[in-house]
Amino acid sequence: MNTHLKPLAAVSGALALAASLTACGGASSAASDEKAVTVYSADGLKGDGGDGWYDRIFEDFEKETGIEVKYVEGGSGEVVQRALREKSNTQADVLVTLPPFIQQADSKGLLQTYEPQGAEQVSGADKSGDGKWTSVVNNYFGFILNKKELTGSEAPTTWEALLDPKYKDKLQYSTPGVAGDGTAVVIKAMHDFGGQEPAMEYLKKLQANNVGPSSSTSKLAPKVDKGEILVANGDVQMNFAQSKSMPNLAIWFPARKDGKPTTFALPYAAGLVADAPHSENGRKLLDYMLSEQAQKQVSAVGGGFPARGDVKPADANAIELAKLIEGVEIFEPDWQDIGKNLTAYIDAWKTATGS
Repeated sequence: MNTHLKPLAAVSGALALAASLTACGGASSAASDEKAVTVYSADGLKGDGGDGWYDRIFEDFEKETGIEVKYVEGGSGEVVQRALREKSNTQADVLVTLPPFIQQADSKGLLQTYEPQGAEQVSGADKSGDGKWTSVVNNYFGFILNKKELTGSEAPTTWEALLDPKYKDKLQYSTPGVAGDGTAVVIKAMHDFGGQEPAMEYLKKLQANNVGPSSSTSKLAPKVDKGEILVANGDVQMNFAQSKSMPNLAIWFPARKDGKPTTFALPYAAGLVADAPHSENGRKLLDYMLSEQAQKQVSAVGGGFPARGDVKPADANAIELAKLIEGVEIFEPDWQDIGKNLTAYIDAWKTATGS
């Protein structure tokens, strides 16, 4: 997920914020009755060509309500850090990020309780018990490869295969602790290898092939598609959407040698920001994100999985996505443990890889 925050702008591009985002003290400069709502979000749901899920639902929301959506995009951890810096002068109304960063935002007092309409249809594992956040798009962690260069038996299927010297400077994953998908590399490795120590031993070996740090997961896909690198990390929703314009991308899920491929849910989770300048507008947008209309567009437009269990899309994308994860073992991380020990896990990764 991209850590370089894009400028705050209206989705329509018609208006800019009257006041810039700053971390200075004092009351928020935004008028509470302004017909606007500001979203801080991890990247992946807004299309580069204006064809993403956000593009569609923000436009529809604006037409329906007259409320202008202003959008800031960044890395999963970076949007939380930005909101934290602005805690005394809150600018965001809605925060959307991935686990464990949504839990981190909650633990730092950045979210207020609000259960959007339709939240009762979201699985208990995909929302907080106290109503602080709710998943709006379900997603799964994964890897990508260049299917033009890596065909048949050449295509890797295991973690161990990635240690082959042929991948030297041809493999890259985004930075854990900064990018949500980069943090997911550590989480999956710890699960697949059976704990922190063996996972770090593996990642230390893998570092010999790694191009180096990347603050942006989304920017790895074009490099894979062009053959600049052959393997990278990502997530199903983002990479599936990217594959529509990047024909050489293939999504896969590493297994241990002689084991089954695994993945875990990595949903986009949304919460209402504490002391939000436009709380009521934020509530309306969260309601809209979980509406049946918006949820039916998650697969068809966004290439993701609906967060609502009662929405069962049957479009071509939904069918293809279901096939992608068929036969893949889905495990549930201990997010409470990860939230509590995230810094220690990232420090262990830094030590192992020399990053």
